[in-house]
Amino acid sequence: MDINHQMVLAARPEGDVKDTDFTLTTAEIPEPGEGQVVVKVDLISIDPAMRSWMNPGASYVPPVDLGAVMRAGGIGTVIASRHPEYAVGDELYGAFGVQEYALSDGTGLHRIDTSIAPKTTYLGALGITGLTAYFGLFDVARIQQGDTVVVSGAGGAVGSMVGQIAKITGCRAIGIAGGPEKCRTLVEAIGFDAAIDYKSDDVRKALREYAPGGVDVYFDNVGGPILDAVLTRLARGARVVISGAMSQYNDQRPKGPANYMSLLVNRASMTGMVVFDYEDRYPEATRHLAQWLAEGKLTSAEHVVEGGLRDFPSLLRGLFTGANTGKLILQL
Repeated sequence: MDINHQMVLAARPEGDVKDTDFTLTTAEIPEPGEGQVVVKVDLISIDPAMRSWMNPGASYVPPVDLGAVMRAGGIGTVIASRHPEYAVGDELYGAFGVQEYALSDGTGLHRIDTSIAPKTTYLGALGITGLTAYFGLFDVARIQQGDTVVVSGAGGAVGSMVGQIAKITGCRAIGIAGGPEKCRTLVEAIGFDAAIDYKSDDVRKALREYAPGGVDVYFDNVGGPILDAVLTRLARGARVVISGAMSQYNDQRPKGPANYMSLLVNRASMTGMVVFDYEDRYPEATRHLAQWLAEGKLTSAEHVVEGGLRDFPSLLRGLFTGANTGKLILQL
């Protein structure tokens, strides 16, 4: 029997993710039915949102069921097809899950072109990561040249893209990240104008220094105390984009912002965004992102770890301790 190893959700995590919240199981490699393809998964995207998908209750997507393969985006190669649009050998992006082989009816699949960029980049700058930054900035934040843009989780996948796109657009980019090494990387390697180390710096005081005229756009990936700190430094008409809340995902009782009245005082807005709402416009954004990559204006920061499915729980935990710089990817 040909074996497909799968990581399934065994328990709803309480606080930090534990190894025992998952079970490594085996199943037969599926055979495609009419209109289906079987994909060998090569790369698995490790994302903070995974932690929220494990929680029960309503969200922008249903929670992962107990006993189901853990949800994940990935890159893979078609090994069997009875789908009219996909042939054996095609390389695709899709929500393949944390497993070695995936069966798909074609929904949500996107071809990748490795003549343009490596496979990993389609999980980074040319993937959901880049698309989130693109639509969050241009559609939700409506950035304009000269804006001061602040992003939390700036050393992570989306945050590093936000800063770069802000600079390409003629904005000032300030990143908030954890640790001096990450902050140095943001400025010296990625091109941010300034970086704030939330572990050792007074964020409010640093924002007064780096954004004396106030923050025009805040792209929030963490929530919690960092969000509260930035809310006190908003410029008039500021736009706050809620893309994630990493500091809250492990909390059984997430805390909302205490300084929300700053939105009223500064005639500002706070808007949640989910990248999947823009799926029909992915090609438009990808063209711009690919052009910036080709021109050397954009770098896809990727943190690729070679391993197996057993490494998944520890890699996911590492996201919440800042173990990665850029997009975290498991290469099988």
